[in-house]
Amino acid sequence: MGTPRLFEPLAVGRLQLANRIVIAPMCQYSAVDGCMTDWHLIHLGQLSHSGAALLTIEATAVLPEGRITDGDVGLWDDATEAAMAVVLQGVRRWSAMPVAIQLAHAGRKASCALPWHGGRQVAPGQARGWQTLAPSALPFNDHDHAPVAMTRKDIDGVTDAFAAAARRAARLGIDAVQVHAAHGYLLHQFLSPLSNRRSDEYGGSLENRMRFPLQVFDAVRDAFPAGRAVSVRVSATDWMPDGWDIEQAIAFAQALEARGCSAIHVSSGGLHPAQAIAAGPGYQVPLARAVKQAVAMPVVAVGMITGFDHAEAIVANGDADLIAIARGILYDPHWPWHAAAHLGASVAVPPQYLRSQPPQFPGLLAQGGGSAIA
Repeated sequence: MGTPRLFEPLAVGRLQLANRIVIAPMCQYSAVDGCMTDWHLIHLGQLSHSGAALLTIEATAVLPEGRITDGDVGLWDDATEAAMAVVLQGVRRWSAMPVAIQLAHAGRKASCALPWHGGRQVAPGQARGWQTLAPSALPFNDHDHAPVAMTRKDIDGVTDAFAAAARRAARLGIDAVQVHAAHGYLLHQFLSPLSNRRSDEYGGSLENRMRFPLQVFDAVRDAFPAGRAVSVRVSATDWMPDGWDIEQAIAFAQALEARGCSAIHVSSGGLHPAQAIAAGPGYQVPLARAVKQAVAMPVVAVGMITGFDHAEAIVANGDADLIAIARGILYDPHWPWHAAAHLGASVAVPPQYLRSQPPQFPGLLAQGGGSAIA
């Protein structure tokens, strides 16, 4: 039998991926003043030997006020860059897996308590709270402190911050950048008519609502080396009447592709607390399929993809080019190993792990420093 499609290599621009499994960005809420800690070295180090093709650093704020919580990772100054450099040095010493970073700004969903402390928004003036910004002065929840509608100066400042973070990522040798335009955070807030009620050139029509996210993408693309990939994560629907939907998401994807976007990661939701999602295995795959039919760039599907045959079918059927795993790989850090064993493929592992190969799966584990293709 030939190689399963899930374990065929893929080029995303000049970035060579060993298979079609990528690790989605997952917030750890464990930074100190935006600086990564030993927790991130343990977390990312473990995942760097998972057998996936790409490791994505969690949503990384481009400004302090863009953090979801005060425990979010940032990349806005020399201190946050230096802390990330230490973690990356440790990961890279033992793994050749390519590393991407998701750059983000939470907008009106910023200034929240840690999830295990309830996750509610913390008002400005309270400990660990600050004033949030958004396209319009509309809070996410009725009990939240209202955000301040962004001025043109604010818009330009956030754009510059994304570009500056991309330059820092380039200095750190990060292989790819993902711009976060999903899950109800700032760029998604500009895209959706439910959160964007502006009357200037950044609101109203679809063209206007896309203007700021596209401006940010262009700034990041210009700031990051031309040979390295820049992708975007998008929510393809708000799951709300009169909100952002798949048709608008397709138009956004096509505009991104025309600007040199390397790939698009299709998720959904997060914009409105009343969203009604019928979640189940692969529930977002139809959204990825619809986007893939409209663009030529690689498309990533995500969302409760935990079955090995299901993941293989998504790629083999052409619904998406890659699948992303998040919570599933926290539960099973060697999910790609187990998928390879089930499907009859192999993964590269460090020599320290070769002895773990089960006798019933000969050829499963191949010696290598990670999942990158030399």
